Amino acid sequence: MTIYLTTPQGRHIAYLKTQGREPGVVFLGGFRSDMTGSKALHLQAWAEETGRAFLRFDYSGHGASRGLFEDGAISDWLQDAEAVVHALTEGPQILVGSSMGGWIALLLARSRPGTVAGLVTIAAAPDFTRRMRDVEFSAADRARLKSAGQIERPSDYSDTPYIITRRLIEDGEANLVLDQPLALPMPVRFLQGTADIDVPPSVAQGLFDHAEGSDIRLTLVKGADHRFSTPECLNLITDTIVALL
Repeated sequence: MTIYLTTPQGRHIAYLKTQGREPGVVFLGGFRSDMTGSKALHLQAWAEETGRAFLRFDYSGHGASRGLFEDGAISDWLQDAEAVVHALTEGPQILVGSSMGGWIALLLARSRPGTVAGLVTIAAAPDFTRRMRDVEFSAADRARLKSAGQIERPSDYSDTPYIITRRLIEDGEANLVLDQPLALPMPVRFLQGTADIDVPPSVAQGLFDHAEGSDIRLTLVKGADHRFSTPECLNLITDTIVALL
């Protein structure tokens, strides 16, 4: 049975919570992914084995949560994350953000550092909407986005193309983390594969150089791709969390 949390904005967010010791771990998934992916399930199993509190959820328009994906934007998904963390956890949490979830986790850590006991990102994709607009879009893409309000882009992870809306791109500009100081006073671990073609290692290096804090580390895994879901990568994620705990 799917359990839902109604956010202050009226969105219905599907989640699964495992009771256990605090500080708990909150998993924030990626763009158009959901809480049934290999990383979320691996963390769920680890939490159950170790008695650690754990929370996974789907942003609105993702997975089992209600709403349409194309109606969402970074601000909405940040609000979803804020709502579940506020309503469903107790005390500071360790945030584990994958891809876009890394961006959301950075926004949470920036705005509410006292609620974050530690931060782990996996192939973090901060400010990806700007890179998409400026680097990946063709002139025709930009023109169609302006005229039609959305474009379709093929996906390596699904037979269904992504729908990228003008609102998503414009809203991303209001949530950038690399265009201003980024203070991260908690322990921070950035994990990144060297064979990631979706979020290349240069993004991780740029984030590492930009972030400010006394306990920030970047780990590169040679040959790992964007999924970061081999047994070795999954074990690295939990080992990293254990070291923070």
